[in-house]
Amino acid sequence: MDATNTQAWLALGIVVILVLAALAAYFSYRRRQSRRLADRFGSEYGHAVEELGSRSKAEAELRRREARVKALDIVALAPGEAARFSRDWKRLQAEFVDNPAGVVGQADQLVRELMQQRGYPMGDFEHRAADISVDHPDVVSNYRAAQEIRARNLRGEVDTEELRKAVVHYRALFDELLEVRPEADPRERMPATPVEART
Repeated sequence: MDATNTQAWLALGIVVILVLAALAAYFSYRRRQSRRLADRFGSEYGHAVEELGSRSKAEAELRRREARVKALDIVALAPGEAARFSRDWKRLQAEFVDNPAGVVGQADQLVRELMQQRGYPMGDFEHRAADISVDHPDVVSNYRAAQEIRARNLRGEVDTEELRKAVVHYRALFDELLEVRPEADPRERMPATPVEART
């Protein structure tokens, strides 16, 4: 009888140890996942927690964003396209003194065009911001701030200084999105001539 009790207690002890080890592994995994998401998304992690009301809901949403953006075909710009966008931005910025309210709308339009050229879907603002947050978490808060000022501008509620801030916010996002695909080395594009092949 004693041997049976001892074996039962030993088996129960092993089961408890295994359950505790599994729980420790699970919580360690969750902590690592939380840390990874917080590191990747920066302040957007806190924004998602605040917006959705819980860390678990926010983390689920951030993982969905990662999966959605991974399925997109986001491409860098060719050098010529990047140069055109840069010229358009400089032109827009030069117009600010004469037309600050109009430039905010133009900045929004140019950022949207750049996003579309890169391959981001053009859904509503929150979806655009969510998609941007995956690869550019440091500037998505700029995008939100610029959009908020733009909306107030449409209602006539902002002054020139706020319009300037909106353009600065758009510029931060624009600069981040203006990734350029490196040009191929011309020697790699052209086949070697017989003389080059011999040298």
